[in-house]
Amino acid sequence: MSLEQRLIQLLATGISNGAIYALLGLGLVVVYSTTRIVNVAIGEFATFGALITVSLLAAGVPFPVAIPAALAAVMVLAAGVYRVALQPARQKSAGGLTLLIISIALHLALKGVALILWGTRSYTLPAFTPGTVRISLAVLQKQHLWILGLAALVMLALWLGFNYTVRGRALRASAVNPVGARLMGIPVMAMGGAAFALSAGLAALSGVMITPLSLATYDMGFMLGLKGFVGAVLAGLHNYPVTVLGCLFLGVVEAMAAGLLPSGYRDAVAFIMLIAVLLWRALPALRHGVLYSEEAVRE
Repeated sequence: MSLEQRLIQLLATGISNGAIYALLGLGLVVVYSTTRIVNVAIGEFATFGALITVSLLAAGVPFPVAIPAALAAVMVLAAGVYRVALQPARQKSAGGLTLLIISIALHLALKGVALILWGTRSYTLPAFTPGTVRISLAVLQKQHLWILGLAALVMLALWLGFNYTVRGRALRASAVNPVGARLMGIPVMAMGGAAFALSAGLAALSGVMITPLSLATYDMGFMLGLKGFVGAVLAGLHNYPVTVLGCLFLGVVEAMAAGLLPSGYRDAVAFIMLIAVLLWRALPALRHGVLYSEEAVRE
């Protein structure tokens, strides 16, 4: 394989992986923009989506039925988790740190539940369409095309939903101006639950789509959630198009690192990018805060 063909192959694979991360990143942005909660547990909803689908298939449920049923189950679970654990804290005007700690606790609790239910085994799902396809110099599994197509459809549906439906506009209003939304009769707390369920549905879909390409385990959610978080942080946790672009960029860089560097560097890419983005976003505050004060003392 020539270097050019290898690079094109890695680029195509990276874009496909980035589309998975984009669904998770969009889910994080939906929740944060509506509730100001960083949903640390979003990766666990991807895990539950994949493993519930595996269990339904094992029980004899047809594949086209098992996937929607698993997504619906995860969304109901997420709505219940929000209602029990997060909504009471929001009603008591809990701070961002408190909500973050609750979210971390949910991440650990859901991971433990997945371990109890499915154990430490690795599971897989059949590809939506078996086989490979050649695009230019790249050879991709048809599952990659499903990922790209479904991710594009979901992103289009989100754009149409947020701009042209009453529920979507209510979610946007709850995010932009919660007080004004309440005055207009929009149940802001209920909108938070809807955002949490939608976020979980996106995560579950990403888990189902990636499992035919990589094994599903009870602890797969952490790295998936982290990579979606990197894309969301690049967009400041509020810009949907930039979130998608950030996740695609991460997917391409990660694929290039996996193909051109030792395999151990693949997951390190996400951590390096996250640290770089956080430092870059912290520089203005440091410049006008700590650094500014130190310079004033020297003068």
